[in-house]
Amino acid sequence: MADSIAEEPDVPMPRKVFVRTLVGVVGAGYAGAVGYPIYRYLSTPARREASAPAVTEVALPEANMPKPGTALSFMFGNRPALLIHHNDGSVVCFDAVCTHLGCTVQFQANESRIFCPCHGGKYDMATGKNTGGPPPKPLRQHNVEQRDGQIIVTRV
Repeated sequence: MADSIAEEPDVPMPRKVFVRTLVGVVGAGYAGAVGYPIYRYLSTPARREASAPAVTEVALPEANMPKPGTALSFMFGNRPALLIHHNDGSVVCFDAVCTHLGCTVQFQANESRIFCPCHGGKYDMATGKNTGGPPPKPLRQHNVEQRDGQIIVTRV
């Protein structure tokens, strides 16, 4: 006599188990969608900057030189920078990142200053020194040279 294995009929998943599984999957997706932006916001800028390639020099064509009394914004690696051509012919370059909370600063020629629109920070346009508002430190300054038809900006 041969042993016969009785096959169990296919039993559909109970509705209760299906709903619990569906709620769990949707909840996990929602938690990830909410949690990831919070994680990115809280991760330190220093960690992000450390993972970016280090750029120590940028060469701009001399044709890009701003006219006296104006400024040029450009990217110095992964950070914005501000090249200012003063009316007396001197040229300076600063990081365009506010030292208060990291907002991008703007050159305001009519006010003769560098201004942070986020919290009203003010910087001297010749030295980058903080002159008003909440910024705790001056803007980071870069070296500027003109040679071979190019403007060479190097990180200090």
